[in-house]
Amino acid sequence: MQDVVIIGSGCAGLTAAIYAARANLKPLVIEGVEAGGQLSLTTLVENFPGFPEGLQGPELIQRMKDQAARFGTEYMAGDVTAADLSKSPFTLTVSGKPLETRTLIIASGASARWLGLPNEKMLIGKGVSSCATCDGFFFRGKDVIVVGGGDTAMEDSLFLTRFVNRVELVHRRDQLRASKIMADRARANEKIHITYDTVVEDIFDVNKGEVTGAKLRNVKTNQITDKPVSAVFVAIGHVPNSKIFKGQLDMDADGYLKTHDGVKTKVPGVFACGDVQDRVFRQAITASGTGCAAAMLAERHLEAEANGGH
Repeated sequence: MQDVVIIGSGCAGLTAAIYAARANLKPLVIEGVEAGGQLSLTTLVENFPGFPEGLQGPELIQRMKDQAARFGTEYMAGDVTAADLSKSPFTLTVSGKPLETRTLIIASGASARWLGLPNEKMLIGKGVSSCATCDGFFFRGKDVIVVGGGDTAMEDSLFLTRFVNRVELVHRRDQLRASKIMADRARANEKIHITYDTVVEDIFDVNKGEVTGAKLRNVKTNQITDKPVSAVFVAIGHVPNSKIFKGQLDMDADGYLKTHDGVKTKVPGVFACGDVQDRVFRQAITASGTGCAAAMLAERHLEAEANGGH
């Protein structure tokens, strides 16, 4: 029987682990399929406070992991495939085996939706990115592509105009899905050029180890264009990793877990933090902040339980 189980090993999960371990709760972190979360796909992180020279995403995650381990956190490789939150203690199924815990911190994150192109995965962190705010700075004065037609794609394109020379906004439909105000802002910006009815068919150049261009196809005419660019930002949304809690916890239409009073779910003793419940900011530092809150509330919950009440 565990006192605290944390699902996920990104910034939210590992910060929760540091706080829970320092409270002597011996937390168990289940690392999940994408161990280290979104940061393990990022190269240079320059906006995490305390590292003026910046550091690599995987290194930041490793440091957090070591810090949590130093205070007694244990790690389990594997994925949670089922959860029963109907009674306390809660039961999780991890790699086919049951695991019981008095409190649960869900920090399972959200996975970026990718285009699914063969070369895309190989160029992530080398010019292919799902986070304009993380990586836009590195393409100062360059031409880039943003893929998408919703508010995120507009926000990313507008943000990128601070650094880049030109944004080619590529959208597969003949009109944008974004809210009118965001679409108008993008259209009004002279650095943004919108290409409708178009999809990205391929990204070059794996052999050079960096993005040098993209192959675009018009879905109506099938005309192919090779576009020289230095980066491709994929802004077609994120999928929160919350499937196993369907019907047990409240979520919005897209599957983000709903929380109240910060990070509490509707089930006492179950907390949700980081990108699985934050659809707005999705930054390493905001995920860490909610991870800290979840651990402190889990500690209070256990104390209240030990004192015979909630």
